[in-house]
Amino acid sequence: MVSKCANPRCSAVFRYLQRGKLFGHEVPSPKSDETASNSEFRMSSRKIEFFWLCDDCASTMTLIFRKGEISVEPIKKVRAAAAD
Repeated sequence: MVSKCANPRCSAVFRYLQRGKLFGHEVPSPKSDETASNSEFRMSSRKIEFFWLCDDCASTMTLIFRKGEISVEPIKKVRAAAAD
């Protein structure tokens, strides 16, 4: 459950969906379903974790998901990397 801004330097508390920006990221399911023979069952057991940036942080930052790690990065840096 989302309780505060994903920016570790921010202490804003999550209260309303209308404020800030919500991010959903699919995380690997537990290994326990590898024995299931039905691929639909394996797909349905995937989990989505949600992260939230408050209005102030979302105006200048975004979340980046890399190799199971989540980081908060300035939007300008992300746009520059995408242009390369």
